Amino acid sequence: MMTIEVRVPTLGESVTEATVATWFKKPGDAVAVDEMLCELETDKVTVEVPAPAAGVMGEIVAAEGETVGVDALLATIAAGEGAAPAPAAAAPAAAAEAPAANAASVDVMVPTLGESVTEATVSTWFKQVGDAVAQDEMLCELETDKVSVEVPAPVAGVLAEITAPEGTTVDASAKLAVISGAGAVAVPAAAPAAAAPAAAATGKDVSNAPSAEKAMAQAGLSADQVTGTGRDGRIMKEDVARAVATAAAPAPAASPAPAPAPRAPVAADDAAREERVKMTRLRQTIAKRLKDSQNTAAMLTTYNEVDMTEVMALRSQYKDQFEKKHGVRLGFMSFFTKACCHALKEVPEVNAEIDGTDIVYKNFVHMGVAAGTPTGLVVPVIRDADSMSFAAIEKAIAEKGKRARDGKLSMAEMQGGTFTISNGGVYGSLMSSPILNPPQSGILGMHKIQDRPMAINGQVVIRPMMYLALSYDHRIVDGKGAVTFLVRVKEALEDPRRLLMDL
Repeated sequence: MMTIEVRVPTLGESVTEATVATWFKKPGDAVAVDEMLCELETDKVTVEVPAPAAGVMGEIVAAEGETVGVDALLATIAAGEGAAPAPAAAAPAAAAEAPAANAASVDVMVPTLGESVTEATVSTWFKQVGDAVAQDEMLCELETDKVSVEVPAPVAGVLAEITAPEGTTVDASAKLAVISGAGAVAVPAAAPAAAAPAAAATGKDVSNAPSAEKAMAQAGLSADQVTGTGRDGRIMKEDVARAVATAAAPAPAASPAPAPAPRAPVAADDAAREERVKMTRLRQTIAKRLKDSQNTAAMLTTYNEVDMTEVMALRSQYKDQFEKKHGVRLGFMSFFTKACCHALKEVPEVNAEIDGTDIVYKNFVHMGVAAGTPTGLVVPVIRDADSMSFAAIEKAIAEKGKRARDGKLSMAEMQGGTFTISNGGVYGSLMSSPILNPPQSGILGMHKIQDRPMAINGQVVIRPMMYLALSYDHRIVDGKGAVTFLVRVKEALEDPRRLLMDL
């Protein structure tokens, strides 16, 4: 058996060292060629280290947190065909369960994950080796940095082998499992019987998503307590999350968050009442990106306030006609989107980004609209918002928002934004400092509309006021530009006719 060394790859011009951030494998784990072993962090980029050969993970020489130089030894791999017994061990059991040894076998592969997404984590298997599966029945669920992906069975048959167990990180072209007896007549007949309990429980002719069944069991909910939004009323995982939130179940926030520093000693009786939950890939990505934003950008926030009287009056006057003609409600987001696009033309650096020592100015506006979902914050992007009508913007926001809540956004729909709007007002926030969404240089924070006494022409008048906050990257946006941008947004909202006249 040959031993292969895993070494630090070239890190980039003038970069001489890196820190070992995360090991995805531990000694004794089977690894495939090009499977990601660990992640290194430099002062500028994150570098993933793939396996140079298939085999079994040997010794880890550089532990997490260690600083290593270029070409330093990270680990060893015992290479060779006999070095990875895990898949082979599963094969005899699978073969014993298979209905016919000469039946066709079909590989279950990782589906398309989206633009620039190269890997996912297997979060849940809904079937076990030896189980009969129907075509399109959900086999497992994958988690990427942004979305959850359910993997259906490509054919009917028997699940003969699981090559990627729960917790495994797989690349975009990896094999997840093998289905044998593909096309066998006995299997489809068995599938409705397996799905019958779910259909009977819901009173519908369709079975719920396996991930939803598991989530309902964990939350102690029955199917009649959850409204399904899937095809033919099928209950999806996101529907269960919404039902749990509506029922005001104990919030996961009570769980202690992982801290970078060692935890303080915990009394035994307190430890017994704690719950430790591993962060999802989405939450890990959110945490990493936001911390990177703080570490990279020279972030500063400027504030102003806007009198919403005119916008509210205009909306009240035309909302019924607007909805009747366009089939979508007239909200405040289209006004804010239009006002921001208008202001970005005058202050283009807020719509630009830094690339090394260059400033990249965008002659278009791809507007990110931050949306809270049961699994975390996502930012779907409305492309070319600067050339869209009020109705087109409202339709895009409604459609993207629904897809975000249902967990159906693709990676492509969350990439390429040039500026972001975050509406904390829907949760009751009166004032906050939004954090930049890198590599963007600006983000506008909307807040709660609150009646306040204002001095208007020497008289005290009650007006609906909203605080606005613009967080910006001071490396590229000067104070004058930031203040000018926010004033232009304020002016456009306090006199919406300015938007029509391009003033």
